[in-house]
Amino acid sequence: MTIFSKIIAGDIPAYKIAEDNRFFAFLDIFPLVEGHVLVVPKIEVDKFFDVPDDYLGRMLLFAKPIAKAIEKAFPCNRCGLSVVGLEVPHAHLHLVPINGVNDLNFTRGKLKLTPEQLKAAQEKILKAMGKQQ
Repeated sequence: MTIFSKIIAGDIPAYKIAEDNRFFAFLDIFPLVEGHVLVVPKIEVDKFFDVPDDYLGRMLLFAKPIAKAIEKAFPCNRCGLSVVGLEVPHAHLHLVPINGVNDLNFTRGKLKLTPEQLKAAQEKILKAMGKQQ
């Protein structure tokens, strides 16, 4: 069982952004920039392009309102999307507020935000989505 499956199951706490019957979105606790969100399928599949076909398109549709909310909640040019998948063997998308291509550089040092900063980022995104925590 991956750490993402444990988060989905509620065994590990997370700063949840959205959930439906197929997907779960939550803040990356070691983000590239504030507002970095992970979107994962609830099924445990290692590689992104091994995710079943009927999930792939729906994953982007699930991520779309989150990406729009990130753009509203954080000063950025746009919400960037990346699929890397090397750190956790569970397919996932990174939604990252970006102002330049280097904001998606995963070799940079990651931020170490406090729980209060993470909670504030979660609340900003949820508010931009029209949801309350």
